[in-house]
Amino acid sequence: MKIEIWTDGSSRGNPGPGGWGSIIITPDEVIELGGREDLTTNNRMEMSGALFGLREIGKEAKEVEVCTDSQYVKKGMTEWIDGWIKKGWKGSTKKPVLNQDLWEALKKEEDRLKKDGVKVKWKYVPGHSGVALNERVDVIATSLADESDIDLYRGERKKYFV
Repeated sequence: MKIEIWTDGSSRGNPGPGGWGSIIITPDEVIELGGREDLTTNNRMEMSGALFGLREIGKEAKEVEVCTDSQYVKKGMTEWIDGWIKKGWKGSTKKPVLNQDLWEALKKEEDRLKKDGVKVKWKYVPGHSGVALNERVDVIATSLADESDIDLYRGERKKYFV
């Protein structure tokens, strides 16, 4: 079974109050998730959206595609992370990698899924370009950052807008 995870993060100020969102799309079900922190950065919220989405995925998946509008998250997981690990979590400037705790957690979740035979793909989607799921996950993240009321959907895929 293929599962899509759409993720986004938002912060009002950098640092400032922030929110993250994830939308998990299975063949039968849609699950919207979201969370908030009082003092955070946009990058941490982008990473949190991906992390909490991946944590929901079990062995039933055969393929997971994580769709993010953050090049930081996509490139971090597909291009940079192995080098950071080899260099003891140092970046190209020899300084410690920012957000190491979240990178380690993302890698742990990806490795858990791969161990179970799940193929994990990371896909960049341009933000604010009219892609419905990207727009919805942005609404979740920004609403939570702003402490606005938002109803998160969990239910049948056929009743969702995809």
